Amino acid sequence: MSYEAAGVSLAKAEEIVERLRAAVASTHTRGASGSFGAFAGLYALDEKRLLAASTDGVGTKLMLQRASGHLRWGGMDAAAHCINDVLTCGAEPLFFLDYVAASKIELELVTELVEGAAEICRDAGCVLLGGETAELPGIYAEGEFDFAGTCIGLVERERLIDGPASCKPGDVVIGLRSAGLHANGFTLVRGLIGSDGYDAELVLPPTLCYLEDVRKLRERAEIHALAHITGGGIPGNLARVLPPGIGARIETGSWQRGAVYDWISEKGVSEEEQRRVFNLGIGYCVVVPEDDVSPDDLVIGRLESDLEGVQFT
Repeated sequence: MSYEAAGVSLAKAEEIVERLRAAVASTHTRGASGSFGAFAGLYALDEKRLLAASTDGVGTKLMLQRASGHLRWGGMDAAAHCINDVLTCGAEPLFFLDYVAASKIELELVTELVEGAAEICRDAGCVLLGGETAELPGIYAEGEFDFAGTCIGLVERERLIDGPASCKPGDVVIGLRSAGLHANGFTLVRGLIGSDGYDAELVLPPTLCYLEDVRKLRERAEIHALAHITGGGIPGNLARVLPPGIGARIETGSWQRGAVYDWISEKGVSEEEQRRVFNLGIGYCVVVPEDDVSPDDLVIGRLESDLEGVQFT
């Protein structure tokens, strides 16, 4: 039971990013900032401020959400996911744009998705500025649809969070708990379900938005890096914000994962595959100096020199 056997190759996704790197670099102007492949792209408005941008979709989780009557959660997934990505560089979300495409547009479908996105945007103080609704028979199979979004945020250069430039050996990794699987790995999840029934409250809870958590942490701690734990799990995402020569050692017994991961194990997915595909109950990682950790923080690991990537113990 693996993600690749279900039809999704994480290795192919990484290869595509590398193939696109040169094309992306060829478009850079003086405003381009940051590195390609980060959670959010950066564009300098002036010497003091940068725009941060991210686009993502909900994926095949939408199929289960629609079938179970929880399509509003799909809209919440899209908005929260994009805001979380923009937040990784320290930006505050400004506005969100959505994109709905289907073989045939259904009013109730669009309404539920957009209302879900609007709920997250209201809580985050992020304007849902507009979007696109496309009816595309022939591209989408009958009854199928997709929902995606783009978030734009703003960060002052002096408030920018740059993990590779800030992380140091001895820094501590704080984990912010997820609501469950969030919006990744659902091609595999659908394969595990097959024709069986499932508990929507267990499998489908929407992505949490971590904006308020990060704001509160910034008030009392020096944040060196933020990682949104999406496809690729903790190893694939925490490693993205670490500098060369520094890795993270994660203590697997330091938190309770939640019942959905027990369900996935019972369905035959190995521990190694779960680490590679799912968030394991941690939706966001925050790297801070050890002196800034409070008793209420969930410490799940620390950074070490001469360690490659992310290692579990």
